[in-house]
Amino acid sequence: MSLRKRFLFAMLFTIVALAADGRGSVYGAEFDVPTLSLPIQFKNLQFKNPKDLGVGKVLVASRGLGDPSFAGTVILLIHYDEKGAVGLILNRRTDVPLSQVLDLKAAKDRSDMVYLGGPVEPTAVLGLFESSAKVGKADNVFGGVYLISDKALFEKTLSGRPDPGVFHVYLGYAGWTQDQLRAEVQLGAWFIFPADDATVFNSNPDSLWLEMIKKTQLKFAKTGSFAEPSQPATSF
Repeated sequence: MSLRKRFLFAMLFTIVALAADGRGSVYGAEFDVPTLSLPIQFKNLQFKNPKDLGVGKVLVASRGLGDPSFAGTVILLIHYDEKGAVGLILNRRTDVPLSQVLDLKAAKDRSDMVYLGGPVEPTAVLGLFESSAKVGKADNVFGGVYLISDKALFEKTLSGRPDPGVFHVYLGYAGWTQDQLRAEVQLGAWFIFPADDATVFNSNPDSLWLEMIKKTQLKFAKTGSFAEPSQPATSF
C-alpha cells in the first residue's frame, strides 16, 4: 500500500475512533470531537440534500453554526465514503510562511503562508495543487486540482516553483463519520456547493465565507425559498 493511501486510512481510522467516544488524542494533544446542536429555528430546515455530499464538494458553514472550530468556514471535501469524510478549511490562512513548515530544500525560500486545514491532527501537512497535467501519484479532487500528502511529491512539486495562486499547504484537517456529516447537513449546519478553482485558491480567503453566504441568499431569493437569519445563533 502506498504512503498516500496509508495516510488516508490512518486519518479515517482516527476520525471514526474519535467520533465513537467523543474525545481523542493525536500526538499527545487531547481535543473534543465537535458535535453540533442547532437552535430550534433550524430544526425543520434542510439547506441541501446530504446525497449531494462527495469528494470535490464545498461545505459552507451556516450563520447559525457557532462552533469555534467551524464557524465562518468554507471546507473542501477531499475524501468521502462509508468510512468517513475528510475536508480542508480553505479560508483560515495564517501568517506562517511555508519555509517554516516544510523541512524541504525546495521550500526554504517560500514566503507564501500556510493554512489551518482543521482541528484534527494539526501536525499533518497536506497540499492542494492545480495542474493541467496529472500530478504523479496525487489524488485528483476535482478538475485539475490534486491532493498532495507524500513528502517526496511535495519536494517534486515545490521544485517546479508553483505559483502560490495554484498551490496551498494546510496543517491539520476536518473529519467526520459519514453519518455525522450527513446529520449536520440535515440539521442545517452546512450549505453544499460544487468546488471550483476560484473558491479553492481564493486570493482573499478572509472574505470567502461572506462571498459564499451571499450566494446562498441570492439563490433563496430567486427560488422564493426561506432566507437565513441575519444574526448568528448563540444557543449551542
